[in-house]
Amino acid sequence: MALQWEFPGGKIEPGETAEQALARELEEELGIHALIGPRVTRIRHNYRHGGAVDLQFFTVYEFSGELENRIFLQLRWVKLEDLENYDFLAADRTLIRDLAAGKLL
Repeated sequence: MALQWEFPGGKIEPGETAEQALARELEEELGIHALIGPRVTRIRHNYRHGGAVDLQFFTVYEFSGELENRIFLQLRWVKLEDLENYDFLAADRTLIRDLAAGKLL
């Protein structure tokens, strides 16, 4: 799934909440300290060739620190309605359509 767009985040470590995991991942991947807001949605996706993911998406309205690209090929800030112009991972596509249509935020 190389060269496809994705949101920052990652696996929940033992003893962490989903919000704590996201805060940790944002610090590790982007160098920011984020205030994690309410959960936007949860998606369970089974890939055609095996494997499954359980994704939770949260709002982040506030963060401190300068964004630093620590692991991604590129970073982009885009308007919600422009998200569908990017080739996201299959598990994110329902979220992308709903965000672009103004259904979630």
